[in-house]
Amino acid sequence: MTEQKPESDVAALSYEEAREQLIAVVGRLEAGGASLEESLALWERGEALAARCEEWLEGARKRLAAARNQPL
Repeated sequence: MTEQKPESDVAALSYEEAREQLIAVVGRLEAGGASLEESLALWERGEALAARCEEWLEGARKRLAAARNQPL
């Protein structure tokens, strides 16, 4: 995994991209073997990716709620 700032490119990711990267980060953390510094960087990136996924999901919830409230 290349050295990245947690928020450097996360804001530009689609839900699917953020989710796939989050899965990869979790896999790396679960596999172990990373240094403490690398583990912390992975954790921070994972937090940023999870927040991005939540933003997408919250946006989808709001769109669905708005659509339900539209008169037919």
